[in-house]
Amino acid sequence: MERIQSAHPRVEVRAVRREEVEPHLPDAEVLLTWAVPDSWVRQAERLRWVHVSSAGVDHLWGGALWTSAVLLTNSRGIHAGPMAEHVVGWLLMFARNLHNHLHHQRERRWEKDVGGVFAGSTVGVVGLGAVGEEVARLSKALGARVVGLRRRVRPSPYADRVVGPEGLQELLEESDYVVLTVPLVPSTQRWIGARELSWVKPHAVLVNVARGGVVDEEALVAALREGRLRGAALDTFETEPLPPASPLWDLPNVLVSPHVAGNFPGYVDAVVDVFCDNLRRYLAGEPLRNVVDRQAGY
Repeated sequence: MERIQSAHPRVEVRAVRREEVEPHLPDAEVLLTWAVPDSWVRQAERLRWVHVSSAGVDHLWGGALWTSAVLLTNSRGIHAGPMAEHVVGWLLMFARNLHNHLHHQRERRWEKDVGGVFAGSTVGVVGLGAVGEEVARLSKALGARVVGLRRRVRPSPYADRVVGPEGLQELLEESDYVVLTVPLVPSTQRWIGARELSWVKPHAVLVNVARGGVVDEEALVAALREGRLRGAALDTFETEPLPPASPLWDLPNVLVSPHVAGNFPGYVDAVVDVFCDNLRRYLAGEPLRNVVDRQAGY
């Protein structure tokens, strides 16, 4: 509150619980929140700008805020370091077979399951945004070759080669590790399905820290069970929380985390940093950072 208030002494800042926000909406010009119900937009007649604490905005698609003229910004960029570390931790686990050693430890079984070497492998990063670039940087630092994919092709300081969406098959065919960091938009829903998984090497590992909707989970489970994919590490799922009956819980070649790759101590402080910088810009009439492109979907 103090940090936001310090952006300008004449700004009136109100912190309220979601269930208590409605009486304050008619006066609100700016909202810092996560989700924005349609009823809020209808009541907030003075609303001009909403900042959401997440990077993804798929939870807002099609709602009253999305179709309004209200300026929308997000918190993309703050997750890059923690998410990339989460990904690289998983890559090294599979490279060195550490996931197998965890199973053996629980069974009190002494088995020398010797892993491979990560250096020299090819990492395909699908989505070279802030997170994808950091995954590429750390992978390169560990000796991997990196192929990246982004919607508009341009060079990356950390990728050996960058392709556009039409190069997805090429990327999947040559990658030992496929990392999904692409935003969920209509064109990427279930983008990785049975056909795309058929392009992946049988010894490859799929890592998803994007959105669960980017992957066809049924096709992924089939590929894992049939040995057409060595393993998967998943932080996001089509249904969250992941249902107890999901086979992904029990497959020995799957690592699961409960949508926490982007979480870290100080998360709220990082969101406030972005918001305060934008609040100063807003009050000065300057362009804001992280403006959501509604046509692109993120």
